[in-house]
Amino acid sequence: MNFKKLPLALILFFVLTSVFAQKEDIFGISDKAKNPKSESGLGNIARNVLEMFSVELSGGGAYQQFGTSFYSANTDLYPSFSRYQNLEGDPLDISEENPLEMNGTDWVLPNWNGGIRINLFNILTVGGGFGQEWGNLAPMQGGDYQFDFEGATYQVDKLYGTVGLVLYDANRRRAFLNWRYRNYSSSNLYMQSELRQRARQNYPWRFIFEAEFGKLNLKKSYDAVLDDGPDAYVPRLAVSDKNYYGLGLRIERDFSEYTKMFVKGGADFRKFTYAASDFSEVQDLDQKVYAMQVGFAVRFPGTKRCKIVGCGVVMKHMHNGIEYRGSGIFNFQDRKVGQWY
Repeated sequence: MNFKKLPLALILFFVLTSVFAQKEDIFGISDKAKNPKSESGLGNIARNVLEMFSVELSGGGAYQQFGTSFYSANTDLYPSFSRYQNLEGDPLDISEENPLEMNGTDWVLPNWNGGIRINLFNILTVGGGFGQEWGNLAPMQGGDYQFDFEGATYQVDKLYGTVGLVLYDANRRRAFLNWRYRNYSSSNLYMQSELRQRARQNYPWRFIFEAEFGKLNLKKSYDAVLDDGPDAYVPRLAVSDKNYYGLGLRIERDFSEYTKMFVKGGADFRKFTYAASDFSEVQDLDQKVYAMQVGFAVRFPGTKRCKIVGCGVVMKHMHNGIEYRGSGIFNFQDRKVGQWY
């Protein structure tokens, strides 16, 4: 052994140890998986939790179907219920066991929703919000009879909650690619390189199966009481005490780590009641609303924007052991080739 080279080796060892022991390289950029976002532990936890929340706003339209199993011992209580075909014919033959099935369709335009959403480990999403919609109830028809809703334009406010299951996103795509390339040997450099390149590609899409539930509040819906003159209006359409529920598919497209657009389509299932002219009885109305909405969402950034004068780093980077953003929330933070502008 050449002992003359030993001191030089020890010097190099201590120099390299001191370099790697530093939390930050000479450029202030770190590749650590978990970087602190605040000087304090509590602040770091708060910022990590903040990044789970996003706010969103969406709008669109819907097509509705509604109907009722109509039965009344005294149909005169419903002045808008009339025969519209074959003015002369057999009398109406209905009973509680054999009601008259009546159905109608119409549009719901416009509707909008605004709310907040929490991402739980890219597996589940939970959220809630407030929405409004404006619709109309066209005449229902059944057999030779028609049921007209007089002044049936309505406005509904809704408070809702959502629970979503992430079906497919960038993480699941990587897992799927690993499964597809499972039969290739690790010594097959070409296929392994292809796998790594595909797995590193930016995949901005996310597919979520979502359930919605909530409460409706009917704001404007009035019907004329014909016996009291044309200027007398009372509410006769009401929301059932039961909560509504819905199912849908949400497709998201990321524009950065913090901004995205989404399209959501689904169906809501609701119940209303319609009162007779003297309010002595009601008819139950079932409504199905098939809606399509387009929206925009912004996630709260947990990482602070770098404000150090002269620092031109556009990626996420470190200063004194704390992670900072080098770009605004509408840009990718760790951009690749072709994404700098």
